[in-house]
Amino acid sequence: MSIRRLFIGVLVTFTVAFTAAVGYLAWKEASQALEEELDTGLTRMAGAAAETGLTSSLLLGLELGFEDELAWTSTHSKLQRLLRYVRAAYIFRQDNTAVVTSYPADSIPIGAALPFLALYPDELKEAWRVGNATTPVFRGADGAFYKYGFAKLEQSSLMLAVLMPADYFSPLAKLRREIIYGSVLATVFAALLAGLLAAGIIQPLERLSRVALRIQRGQVGLPVAEERGLELVRLSRAMERMRLGIIERDEQLRLMLAQVAHEIRNPLGGLELFASAAADTDDAEERRRLIDRVRNEVGALNGIIDDFLTFARPMGPQRAATDLRRPAEEAAELACAEVERRGGVLTVEMAPEPLMAHADPDHVKRAVLNLLRNAAQAAKHVRIRGWLARGEVVLAVSDDGPGVPPEFRERIFDPFVTDKEQGAGLGLAIVRKVAEAHGGRAELVVPDEHSGGRGAEFRVYFPSMEDPPSGEPGFGE
Repeated sequence: MSIRRLFIGVLVTFTVAFTAAVGYLAWKEASQALEEELDTGLTRMAGAAAETGLTSSLLLGLELGFEDELAWTSTHSKLQRLLRYVRAAYIFRQDNTAVVTSYPADSIPIGAALPFLALYPDELKEAWRVGNATTPVFRGADGAFYKYGFAKLEQSSLMLAVLMPADYFSPLAKLRREIIYGSVLATVFAALLAGLLAAGIIQPLERLSRVALRIQRGQVGLPVAEERGLELVRLSRAMERMRLGIIERDEQLRLMLAQVAHEIRNPLGGLELFASAAADTDDAEERRRLIDRVRNEVGALNGIIDDFLTFARPMGPQRAATDLRRPAEEAAELACAEVERRGGVLTVEMAPEPLMAHADPDHVKRAVLNLLRNAAQAAKHVRIRGWLARGEVVLAVSDDGPGVPPEFRERIFDPFVTDKEQGAGLGLAIVRKVAEAHGGRAELVVPDEHSGGRGAEFRVYFPSMEDPPSGEPGFGE
């Protein structure tokens, strides 16, 4: 399909849908307003008729055969006068039997059942309770639309029902025809306007389409020329940002590949050196020492690859109700040996109450372990704390090391940013990725001058659970 046809089709379709929706809403609103107005008038008429001239006390004792009594004949005459405004009127008891109606006595005598009342049990219940009610619109045998209105007679056990034509459907039908005609005219106008607009934007769109194909083929060197027109300017600028984003992504990919090659080359060089030395020595003790070095280098190589894979793959945490003290303490147990091997001390301070959050405990453990290992490499005293603050679970790792240099503080969570001679600079990037995957965040807290200005504290925030269900895994553990 050509751009012109697509543009015209979209605009015409939108116009038809929009005018139809607006027309329907207008028709619906008018219908509801007219029906509410009819309900109000019907209730008022029934109420007025019930309160003026209809004496319920004289009607309570009427029984079959009393149709010639004055109470019945005078009430019947009053109901007959109501026929100037309504189609029928009935006075009936709570058992839905007639007392007086606007029909002749031989047609509906006293005590005759009124079958139509059985169709409106809810409306009648409301009328007996509050004094008045109206029924939904219905179509009569003559094809016209009607509504019943009910009004209780004084404080008695009698009810007045009047039948009124719902003649507001005629203006509604006229309104519907006008809406249809307006929609047709709007559609024709939209088609003409779409044709004119399409003629002015086809060429710019075709140019932008060629630019998109060029970028898709990897030719991202040339900038995207800015087109005229507000929408086309936005589109061309968006495509230029896309082109720059692709260049930036490719640069990050090249940087990542170069970093991977650099980080893997060092352990591989050590592996080759230690393996050659182990093959050349006849000393069993020296061979074991060299093989241990080979194993250490293999472990370091696996750690580097694991970091790169963790950072590169999409983060999809398997969340469950978890007490975050558990993964934090497990990470502390793993890091404790490394801290002590470096001559340091690891302190764990967790809140006494459970720190509940919807989180993946393995991901949380990995993030905390990264923070603890970073701290162990920089300081002798490492501390991990956990507490609840303002609806968030906070896990903080602090140390008394030299701290983060000022030039790295703004970018410390970015990938490949590190002030260490070894490492790919992905540990803190993974920490932030874990936090954001759980709807939280990670931050660096720089110590103030009053505390000596040394050390650093990294905090990870997770949204906490409020009133966690006791049946979920990990609750209260």
